[in-house]
Amino acid sequence: MSNLESNVWGKKKFCDILKEIYDNQKRKEQQISALIGELKPLINDIGDATLIVPLIKEYMELGIKNDEQLVKMATIIQRAIASNKSEEEGFGMTNDEKTQLLSEIKKFNPKD
Repeated sequence: MSNLESNVWGKKKFCDILKEIYDNQKRKEQQISALIGELKPLINDIGDATLIVPLIKEYMELGIKNDEQLVKMATIIQRAIASNKSEEEGFGMTNDEKTQLLSEIKKFNPKD
């Protein structure tokens, strides 16, 4: 697991990125659940449902996308644990995979 402690860029470690992704996903999950909970009581008739149900659907889709990010994170961890390669070989990931991973991370955290 020492591979998780290696710097990815600057002072940011791989394990720091994984924790940040996880924390962000959990926070978004709570926000989505709260929003859905606030919308449910507003449905009194079919007219209300036609307006509010699409919003709930959109929030649910966001939750699914959040779960997909957690699955991707778990895949990365699995590769890191299963890999017996040296740190220079980058967790058994190709350069293309590393580039793709970094671009995905930057999409969710553009300020870095």
